[in-house]
Amino acid sequence: MEHFIINGGKALSGKIRVQGSKNGALPVLAAAVLVKGQCIIHNCPYLTDVDAAVEILKYLGCTVKRESSTLTIDSGTINRYDIPEVLMREMRSSIVFMGSVLGRTGKARMCAPGGCEIGLRPIDLHLSSLETLGVCITNRMGVLECEAPNGIIGAEITLSFPSVGATENIMLASAVSKGTTTVTNAAREPEIDCLADFLNSCGADIHICGDGRVVINGVSSLHGTEHTVLPDRIAAATFVSAAAATNGDILLQSVRPEHLKTVLSVFSDAGSEIEAYGDTIRIKGRGRLRMLRGVRTMPYPGFPTDAQAPVMAAACLADGTSIIVENIFESRFKHAPGLIKMGAKIKIEDRVAVIDGVERLYGARVEATDLRGGSALAVAGFAAQGTTRIYNIHHIDRGYEKFENSFASLGADIIRKSD
Repeated sequence: MEHFIINGGKALSGKIRVQGSKNGALPVLAAAVLVKGQCIIHNCPYLTDVDAAVEILKYLGCTVKRESSTLTIDSGTINRYDIPEVLMREMRSSIVFMGSVLGRTGKARMCAPGGCEIGLRPIDLHLSSLETLGVCITNRMGVLECEAPNGIIGAEITLSFPSVGATENIMLASAVSKGTTTVTNAAREPEIDCLADFLNSCGADIHICGDGRVVINGVSSLHGTEHTVLPDRIAAATFVSAAAATNGDILLQSVRPEHLKTVLSVFSDAGSEIEAYGDTIRIKGRGRLRMLRGVRTMPYPGFPTDAQAPVMAAACLADGTSIIVENIFESRFKHAPGLIKMGAKIKIEDRVAVIDGVERLYGARVEATDLRGGSALAVAGFAAQGTTRIYNIHHIDRGYEKFENSFASLGADIIRKSD
């Protein structure tokens, strides 16, 4: 079993380029299914989730080639509309293929997605929205049989919650459709803009409105394009958390500071020195953090739920009591027991975590239960005294590109080892 061995207690310092966004790349790869031609996607990170998406593309009949961080996808030879369970279970984002496969073939057959167990993430918003667009969906023993007998028909859709995945599926299904689709209370995450930019460069007609609406005017077909995936704001937040926890000094390059305002403000208020200019962010520790304020996860532009776990790791070493409220997922504190094993003082009550800062953390043997929880244990390990061993690191590999190499370049003592 592969695991990380971290000898902590060292301030991290140096500069690093932030990887391409996992949550930005995956829907763009799914969108390539809609194109009857070749797409060139730059800044695609080396992640197991990306590998899983590529396997789905190949199964559907696409030709996919990778050169460094660039993927070239030729979807002109798509000949299937089904995705087997073994591929769907690899990641939760696989559900976005439903919209693109429907948009391309008028049919789709797949099961519910897999991925991290961070709480209920029902796909009812996806399914009800697609039904509004004229899709007939039947659940046969866990397999979703979807068909649009009259094609995808534009409609008015109001989401009860600004779900990123549902918004993406609606955009993908209705990009090549009849009529106009308007999504009210749509997700506003930067990754939605990234997907819209990709589709529009392929010939789609999609407008992101400032009032939370997305308007998709259906077109007859899409052509190939060249696109660059935006930087990963959650990977950036993890580096920021590690710098704050270790009292380090890190310069992040190829990042978009405007996507991280809520995370940066939390650490700035806690005493870290932060400079953001152009496409860089520098975070420098100024001694122990003060208690962290205002950490309440919310849909964008609120504090991102994906950043909650690594930020909690930094809060464990802050003076005073920090409170974190998780408003998105009901089971996203699974990393807390690992942090407690390392000496943290954390109390969980429903969706609220109360963290009393401690003088120091200590290395321990811990297990990653999910992607972001695994990164939190690593952040704690970098700051802890002694040796930390993190198991189940396949979760971390889903969302962080060459995790150990990235942090080793900043001075961390971390290696990957197989038992």
